[in-house]
Amino acid sequence: MTTQPLLLAIDQGTSATKAVLVDGCGNLVRSASAPLSTAHPRPGWVEQSAEEIRQSVATAVQACLAEHDPARVAGVGLSTQRESCLLWERATGRPLGPVLGWQDRRTADACAKLLADGLGKDVRATSGLPLDPMFSALKAQWLLDAHDPDRSRARRGELCLGTVDSWLLWRMTGGAEHVIEVGNAARTQLLDVRTRSWDERLLDLFDIPRAALPRIASSVGPFSPVRGLSPLVDGTPVAAVLGDSHAALFGHGVFVPGSVKATYGTGSSVMGLIAGPAQAERSPLCLTIAWDDGTPAYALEGNIRSSGSTLSWLASLFGMSAGELAARAADDSGGVHLVPAFGGLAAPWWDNEATGLISGLTFGSSLPQLARAALESVALQVEDVVAGLDSAAGRVSTVLADGGPTDNAALMQLQADTSGRAVRRPRARDLSALGAAHLAGCALGMFGKDQLTRLDRAEDVYHPQLPREERTRRRQAWHDAVTRACRPGPPNAGSGRSS
Repeated sequence: MTTQPLLLAIDQGTSATKAVLVDGCGNLVRSASAPLSTAHPRPGWVEQSAEEIRQSVATAVQACLAEHDPARVAGVGLSTQRESCLLWERATGRPLGPVLGWQDRRTADACAKLLADGLGKDVRATSGLPLDPMFSALKAQWLLDAHDPDRSRARRGELCLGTVDSWLLWRMTGGAEHVIEVGNAARTQLLDVRTRSWDERLLDLFDIPRAALPRIASSVGPFSPVRGLSPLVDGTPVAAVLGDSHAALFGHGVFVPGSVKATYGTGSSVMGLIAGPAQAERSPLCLTIAWDDGTPAYALEGNIRSSGSTLSWLASLFGMSAGELAARAADDSGGVHLVPAFGGLAAPWWDNEATGLISGLTFGSSLPQLARAALESVALQVEDVVAGLDSAAGRVSTVLADGGPTDNAALMQLQADTSGRAVRRPRARDLSALGAAHLAGCALGMFGKDQLTRLDRAEDVYHPQLPREERTRRRQAWHDAVTRACRPGPPNAGSGRSS
């Protein structure tokens, strides 16, 4: 048994990097993690250190393999945060400036100008994504403006623009190649999502020289092998790369349209596979590529900018942890609503001018009601996005939940009550890492999707208990609060108002 091959999965997220070992049956053997810091040098700016991200990977991998022979690792799967963007020198590997995080809003004015110029429709038609500062294109433009304003170095190929997956692949393989996985490339807003290639019109619009961009690879490569990532053996293959949300969907065992997963974290991602790009027409959600393992799998996704971070923010005001805040939440918010538009609202509203607000306060409102309102804001935002999937692909009956905040059973029950849908929470928590490992195992022939669908997935199931009339009333009150947060006029969810 001790000589059987293992898979190592690295899940590089916003707040930490996790590493997990998975056996030949697809089951978790061991895990380790390393925390990461985030800087906010100005309002709306969100930065991380590229070198700290690299070091966190090394730390997590070393801890994960501490009691296992690295020679048993048959291959590596990589899952990463997606829209975050960075720039580095090709010759030295030296980062130029910080990693601009996916939550960074410094390009909001540039985005507003493009929208005012009427370019939003064309950008979305090609990339599948609405014009928004969250995506990588405007971040890449800002980095080049700061470090290569005339684009001379970028055009000569001296600089590398990339997302976190391309940075880590560069560092994990000794700078062998500048490459990006197609699902991550689909989040840059520079990719034609249908042809799966860089689009010249988008490159011109955002002033991004093609020579600075990576080669686009499928989710199973080919990628260069590992080099210099101790204690892994040099030459260990990188077998799969996925965006973290995409990896979570794969980790849930969703390989065909019909199921929807919600990943709860700093923000949230709600994603479901669709039959093809045509199903994305008239949807308020993003068309994206979940993965390409020989056949591209398309998905609709809605991104929520603030979910777990809403709880952390409110908890910090009262000098407690997010867990303590959730434990203090009342059973009812007493009419209080918290709309966490700290940097505008993303799906399905896509209103960059929305402002955060707390409404419905009375002299009877106190911490328990505010805590409940914060929890409700998470569940209500997720349901607004799931409703968008209803309108595109038919009624969603079950939500598959993952991410740290799902440890809160009260939140999961609240989600079921808010949505009127069953919520299934796997007891295995590292779904993004597991998904990367599972795809790597498929690529290496260790197991197939049929075997993965038969895995014993222990889970907790939450069924809605709230009467439909009350559920409808609560969602209408929430939408009224969102309308007050948006400006200059009512938001356009375009998702339908399911109950």
